[in-house]
Amino acid sequence: MLAYTYVEHGRFELQEKPVPQLKDPHDALVRVTLGSICTSDLHIKHGSVPRAVPGITVGHEMVGVVERVGEGVTSVKPGDRVTVNVETFCGECFFCRHGYVNNCEDPDGGWALGCRIDGGQAEYVRVPHADQGLNRIPDGVSDEQALFVGDILATGFWAARISDIRPDDTVLIIGAGPTGICTLLCVLLKRPRQVIVCEKSEERARFVREHYPDVLVVLPEACREQVLGHSAHGGADVVLEVAGADDTFRLAWECARPNAVVTVVALYDRPQVLPLPDMYGKNLTFKTGGVDGCDCAEILRLIAEGQIDTTPLITHRFPLDRIEEAYHIFENRLEGVIKVAITEKQQ
Repeated sequence: MLAYTYVEHGRFELQEKPVPQLKDPHDALVRVTLGSICTSDLHIKHGSVPRAVPGITVGHEMVGVVERVGEGVTSVKPGDRVTVNVETFCGECFFCRHGYVNNCEDPDGGWALGCRIDGGQAEYVRVPHADQGLNRIPDGVSDEQALFVGDILATGFWAARISDIRPDDTVLIIGAGPTGICTLLCVLLKRPRQVIVCEKSEERARFVREHYPDVLVVLPEACREQVLGHSAHGGADVVLEVAGADDTFRLAWECARPNAVVTVVALYDRPQVLPLPDMYGKNLTFKTGGVDGCDCAEILRLIAEGQIDTTPLITHRFPLDRIEEAYHIFENRLEGVIKVAITEKQQ
């Protein structure tokens, strides 16, 4: 089968590999029908994920059809259309039982697919702990509608959930990339009084304005002033930082009112400075991740009900055998790209 592979720092390569085999009674083999490229894949390519293993197949955003299951798998069967969770988790350890599945104590726990074990930018993928990591796609929900459930949509849902958003809140989201937009969709489910999105890219800002007209979109240089003008207590009640840059980390806490919640969703390339003397007296609560992606069934229900729609994010489509082109466009932000769908290889 074709599999896009992390060869060495700075280099991915499309290779021929054997179809994965089941290794454990709780494994499932999934034929990948639709995948995508995540910014986290680029972090692996550029050496920002030290635990990534050279030689692994990359990719952790995918949906597909179950081909085979181990004898211990009970929740899915061959022929089921499924989403694949970005995280591998056992469902039984201390962290799983408390909903902190990103910290699963299993050797393959947490973000494993496409990082420490072979992922889904391939024709087939082996999914450990399939009863936890696979969710059946409801009838009437397309592959494209379900594509982002297991990763960036789960991230947005988790971020909105832990941020304790209330109806009277002003919520600031910093960053309108794919994860930022998924976070926006999940924040809107909470129906806060005001949502502000800060984005420096004119293309991405225009995308938000066109699709979500009730959201106020601001540039970084005007963000603090706009937030102050649209909040009642000297800043945003909740800030979600989804951009992952040095200046956006500082902007997040500067735009927060005293006693606000600042949820750090972004994955950073390098350490950030927490300037506690400057922050003294703001009494902020910081919440950080890895995503705990244990809400996929709920997300699929909301999609089926028409409450979440991420299909506008898919701006480009390429078959697996042209994935190099897809990476070039996504990594360099060409042609107004937001997300790329990777379809099955051309016959």
